[in-house]
Amino acid sequence: MDKIKGIIEESLNKAKEFLKDLIRIKSISGIGEEEIQNFIYEKFKKFGECKLVNINEKIKEDPEYTFSDKVPDYSKRKNLVLEIGEGNGYSLILNTHSDIVPALNWKEAFIPEEKDGYLYGRGACDAKGQIATIYLILLAIEKMNIKIPGKLIIEIVIEEEIGGNGTLSLIRDGYKADGVIVLEPTELKITPANRGAIWFKLQLYGKSVHMGKIWEGVNAIEKFCYLYPKFKEFEKKLIEESKNVPLFEKFKQPVQLNFGVIKGDGWPSMVCGKVEVEGGIGFLPNKELEQIKREFEDVIKNCGDEWIVSNYDLSFPKLHNDSYSISTDHILVKTMEKSSEESGIIPVVEGFIASCDARLFNKVGKMPVIVFGPGLLDDAHSDHEKIKLEDIKKASEILLRTILNLMEVKND
Repeated sequence: MDKIKGIIEESLNKAKEFLKDLIRIKSISGIGEEEIQNFIYEKFKKFGECKLVNINEKIKEDPEYTFSDKVPDYSKRKNLVLEIGEGNGYSLILNTHSDIVPALNWKEAFIPEEKDGYLYGRGACDAKGQIATIYLILLAIEKMNIKIPGKLIIEIVIEEEIGGNGTLSLIRDGYKADGVIVLEPTELKITPANRGAIWFKLQLYGKSVHMGKIWEGVNAIEKFCYLYPKFKEFEKKLIEESKNVPLFEKFKQPVQLNFGVIKGDGWPSMVCGKVEVEGGIGFLPNKELEQIKREFEDVIKNCGDEWIVSNYDLSFPKLHNDSYSISTDHILVKTMEKSSEESGIIPVVEGFIASCDARLFNKVGKMPVIVFGPGLLDDAHSDHEKIKLEDIKKASEILLRTILNLMEVKND
């Protein structure tokens, strides 16, 4: 057993207990991150220059900002940034988030349970297990007394689940690096490409009258029924155009059009005068975000129904995550492949079919970025959310070796 592997093994129990503490904190996205950020700060401040960074309220005016149902207050909820190293060599950001989705039907979600080598609880996989992975790396750096000649920047952000406002704020604050690794559950696969996702809100207006004079009305529900098959044709076209996009070939349907909410404004004896439809579109790096918006609206504009064309509103007020990809020959990818092999893991390079903050580093910050981490995407947001402790250990080893290899640190 080499030194890195041995020291990470020695520190795993500390990381496990740290993760249990994180799971106990109800850090719901948009409302509950203050406690967990303060807790992480107290744990991380001994490792280097650590600070809680304010989020400027003006971020809400940023074109990349993602709005939620509630207007957030940033007076107490902050990002955490830890910086280690001399700053003269390669610089690397490790980014992940402390906010989680609610646990509506899981009563024990905030009571961590260890079972068969897994730790269960809300956020165990997405992304508190990723924070524990970083903590394990920091413990190893401390134990090995590693002097980093470059710059290692740790970012624990808020509001990832809403759409990435915490990460956006740090990018606008000027935090940059030669490379970025965003920690999300990828099953230890190296993912230099990310599917995009955008949510839409479509409002169709009819003419509401009593059903007794139905011929005088225009039923908004029926208008949506007219549009629905045309939207499905758009989805088929999107799927066809996205076949064999590099790194996404293995997935059954990495792009999709989904209708998640339909509300009719009416009464059983009234012709429906308004329908509101909300949904999402998943797309690959062969398409740009603005292109997807245009193509989706073109379905409505070219539907052949003059009433619909003159009586709709379409907006994209919430999630708007672009897709991105970097070359598989990039130094980040090649170094992570090497580090995986050195850790005894066969490297797998493929695309990531969930959207996350990585695209902000690439599209807004103009930085090369990879998504990587322990855990299965299937477990994220579920009522059985869990993470394998052995995979946290493996991820920490791979990432530590990546840091050392990128910065050419000698660890004798």
